[in-house]
Amino acid sequence: MTADINATPVELLAKASWITAAAGPIPPAGTRPAYEFRTTFTLGEDIGGARLAATAHGVYEAFINGTRVGDEELSPGLTSYATTLYVQHHDVSELLRNGTNELRLVLSDGWFRGRCGPSRIPDGFGTSTAICAQLLIQTPTEDLIIATGPDWEYGTGAITAADLMDGQTIDFTRIDNIRWQPASIADDPMTLDTSRLAFSPAPPVRRIRDYPPRAVTKLPGGRQIVDFGQNLNGWVRLSALGAAGTKITLTHGEALDSHGDLTTAHLAYTPYPDPEPLPVGQIDTVISRGRPGDVFEPRHTTHGFRYVAVDGLSEDLSSKNITAVLVHTDLEPTGTFECSDQRLNELHRIAEASWRSNACDVPTDCPQRERWGYTGDYQIFVRSAAFLDNILGFSRKWLRSLADDQLDNGCITNVAPNTGVVSNPDIPFSFDGSAGWGDAATIVPWQLYVTYGDARVLEENFDMMTGWVDYISEIAAAGRHPSREQARPDPAAHERFLWDSGFHWGEWAEPGGVFDYAADKGVIATAYMARSADIVSKAAAILGRDDLAHRYRELHSNTVGAWRTEYLTASDGHLKVESQANYVRGLAFGLIPENAKTKAVERLVALIREKDTHLSTGFLSTPFLLPALADHGRTDIAYELLFQDTSPSWMTMLNRGATTIWESWEGIADDGTPHESLNHYSKGSVITFLHEYVAGIRAEEDHPGYEQFSIEPRPGHGIEWAQASLRTVRGRITSSWQTHNAEFKLEVGVPDGASARIVMPSGTKYTAGPGSHTFKE
Repeated sequence: MTADINATPVELLAKASWITAAAGPIPPAGTRPAYEFRTTFTLGEDIGGARLAATAHGVYEAFINGTRVGDEELSPGLTSYATTLYVQHHDVSELLRNGTNELRLVLSDGWFRGRCGPSRIPDGFGTSTAICAQLLIQTPTEDLIIATGPDWEYGTGAITAADLMDGQTIDFTRIDNIRWQPASIADDPMTLDTSRLAFSPAPPVRRIRDYPPRAVTKLPGGRQIVDFGQNLNGWVRLSALGAAGTKITLTHGEALDSHGDLTTAHLAYTPYPDPEPLPVGQIDTVISRGRPGDVFEPRHTTHGFRYVAVDGLSEDLSSKNITAVLVHTDLEPTGTFECSDQRLNELHRIAEASWRSNACDVPTDCPQRERWGYTGDYQIFVRSAAFLDNILGFSRKWLRSLADDQLDNGCITNVAPNTGVVSNPDIPFSFDGSAGWGDAATIVPWQLYVTYGDARVLEENFDMMTGWVDYISEIAAAGRHPSREQARPDPAAHERFLWDSGFHWGEWAEPGGVFDYAADKGVIATAYMARSADIVSKAAAILGRDDLAHRYRELHSNTVGAWRTEYLTASDGHLKVESQANYVRGLAFGLIPENAKTKAVERLVALIREKDTHLSTGFLSTPFLLPALADHGRTDIAYELLFQDTSPSWMTMLNRGATTIWESWEGIADDGTPHESLNHYSKGSVITFLHEYVAGIRAEEDHPGYEQFSIEPRPGHGIEWAQASLRTVRGRITSSWQTHNAEFKLEVGVPDGASARIVMPSGTKYTAGPGSHTFKE
């Protein structure tokens, strides 16, 4: 099929009209069916190539003559639909036949009008689903076009309810009993806007891996608990459906209670000011028609789960008839890590599992309770993700939504795409624009540039980046925290660069921390303003915008000065607002001057020792905790924290059976009670320490795309060997070291077009060009 290979999305759908179900009462959100649209057409014997293009307001699947088109899931994916909508296209030449053919499209609510976010708000982009498709068929004499239009018909088939969060119901008895009626044309302003049509830069979502049951337990009431041994994102494939009329319910969750039954209480969300939590959802239902060969696989929903409770089925389940299916964006793995300590290998594995559970079309915070593209979570983990996988296209897609949803004043929303958001008159402020969350607008593009060396990602996002920094600098100049106004009625000169007003999530999920909406979080926010101003200054210089580079360099300098003036005690190098997190951030962001670093590091270590060598960092600073210690001469403390086996710690997660990273440091308490989400990747950013310090492979900002990089392993804590590899845009980097009889041996591989700066544990330095090299000491 070559005729339309270079066609634009608009050209691929040029003859197609948007169609929808006829107007009528809309069922309640969460119970809405998937609609099936169909047309038939006749072909002669000489069928050439054929290509199907489609997109939708909702989630769709396409079938030609009963065979599913492609292997992509959840198409067209989640975007800011009013601004950007992606079109998919497939070669379908092999699916057509001589004679009568049928093209059928199955359409459900998806993200477009399904229930989204923790508050389960529906209709985020519209109240009516719609679909648009065009099939181009080449014959020796002409090109035939089969396109959605008024001649199509629709009906409700076997999918009687489909929602990404609530779950899916399939009634197999309805497969051959669809009542067909004429489809309607959808001609609202959004469907008429072809300017938003595009091809996605990201790989598609696919079914990646199957997990057989690790165990099946039958409870006294007949409920069967299936343990797949791994927390994941996806669905269950079930082939044991029972006799005709059997109704089976599958409830998905992450944890079991003390009786061995499924519990989802820790995932419940109570929207303010309602007193009762919302139902957790994640429940699928199947009604059997008793026909051998029927398989239940709900592809119009996803769930976050390790366990499934199966009710209504008398047959005992086994690995032959139930399987968990891992579903996420089909990312290309790029990095590996392994060492002599199996605990670190397992920590790396569960961090990877959390990341991939939450890389389903957009980077989400968790795959069960919220499934939101939280900005803060991704900027925290993006450095780790860029080692594990090729995330360039995936991130560019998400950044486009982030830019699409940026407010006119430059504010960045907490989630992107910004759907399922509560508008609550009882809350007199906006949650958007939080420090460390909105800064994803600068941090994520910068990490992509450093990793891949492609300045186009800065060009694509530069207006968003500058808009965000201009917004927060204006907020800083105009606002003051009430406590500061009371203590100092006349603002000091530096305060115009102090960002201490507005809403901030702050150092979210610190151990034992209690969130205070009204607390002064200026020490955090000002640090992020400095970080983002620095990034934008560098980006401007790279793009040849010297005037803006100078402007944001000055903003960065002034903001650093304001942070030091307000929060740093000049006499002893200590912070006035003390916490592990604030010291870590000050060191990692270059806010603490050279002459104060020694005292600051000593105080950070003292705070760690005061906690009996435990961390007390939350979301924002945990990624920098171990690197900051290692970079300032305390690799020993970094390893002590890494291997700490009492709570709060990473080893506690492993000791208590975690197969993914927890949201809370106490995700599973001592008594086995689950708390919060058990599948959040943010604290898994500790694996960057494994990549860059244990194995030693580290990018250098001044040489993006690994044109020049460092290999500087930091052995410790009895680790006898470590090895890592990274496939970069220039080729594969390898680092492998071992200690034996007091000798340290390092073997490195440098790709063509690159050079490496080698630093041995003793501090001895070498330079290595392309090829394989061995160093000993």
